[in-house]
Amino acid sequence: MKRYRLQLVVMMVFAVGSTIFNIVGPKVLGKATTELYEGLVSKISGGAGIDFGKIGEILLFALGLYLISSAFSFIQGFIMTGISNQVTYNLRKDISVKINKIPLKYFESRTHGEILSRITNDIDTLQTSINQSFTQLITSVTMLIGVLIMMLSINVYMTVAAILILPISMMIIGKVMKHSQKYFQQQQKYLGEVNGQVEEIYSGHNVVKAFNKEEDVIREFEKTNEKLYTTGWRSQFFSGMMMPIMQFVGNLGYVMVALLGGFLVIKEKVMVGDIQAFFQYIRNFTQPIQQIAQVTNMLQSSAAAAERVFEFLDEEEEDQTVENPVD
Repeated sequence: MKRYRLQLVVMMVFAVGSTIFNIVGPKVLGKATTELYEGLVSKISGGAGIDFGKIGEILLFALGLYLISSAFSFIQGFIMTGISNQVTYNLRKDISVKINKIPLKYFESRTHGEILSRITNDIDTLQTSINQSFTQLITSVTMLIGVLIMMLSINVYMTVAAILILPISMMIIGKVMKHSQKYFQQQQKYLGEVNGQVEEIYSGHNVVKAFNKEEDVIREFEKTNEKLYTTGWRSQFFSGMMMPIMQFVGNLGYVMVALLGGFLVIKEKVMVGDIQAFFQYIRNFTQPIQQIAQVTNMLQSSAAAAERVFEFLDEEEEDQTVENPVD
């Protein structure tokens, strides 16, 4: 991806910009809530009441921020889609060149379907991962840092209560990743074997029928397919269990902040609008952690796919030089 350095930098700028504009939004909406609350209190006390003009200006400003954020997000998505397609196009082109330089013994030791799986399934996995994971990782990290700064600007004690969920979250992510990585690698391996068996049996259908080997090939396919099912189920199980656990941990932090925020409002240490904004930041604080957890799972799958692709590209090539005939 070095050849796309400039595009990647531009994409990162727009991704970070989109996230920053999105982060500022809740703080602006919090001001509208504060204005509404103070207007109600003023009306009850016999004052001027709610200033709907000022609230409208605040809401229009927030709308502008979100529109700019959406535009930046569209641009970075457009750039990243182009990069991912170019990367996978070049990988397939490299494989098409490499396949003509590999000695015949390599193809004799592997099925055609297993080789084709590296060109199709593994590269498709890489394309999806590059297109989604890369930008999501940048936006999630930016969101995490930006939300933390905004939370600190509202109240330090509430921020500390929210941060307490981080060690628990990281511990869960580490445990799940430790178990899921090996299953993602095995899944890609058995997927290639299944494709190889299907291609081999399909192309040699007449030979299988002639030697009455239907039951043998079905038994062999079911054996490999069962391994693919088991590894796929386990990898998806560990990947799927991460989100609900992270949501549960995030809800615990949400409850702690709600209790502490209510106490601080009673003590008049924090404005009502800031509490509303902080609740939004709490959701935005746990969401990137969950997204990073998802990205790590996707990156594990893409790492296994990339390993198979580059293993093929690193295979020893046949000597292409022709020696001069001896007189």
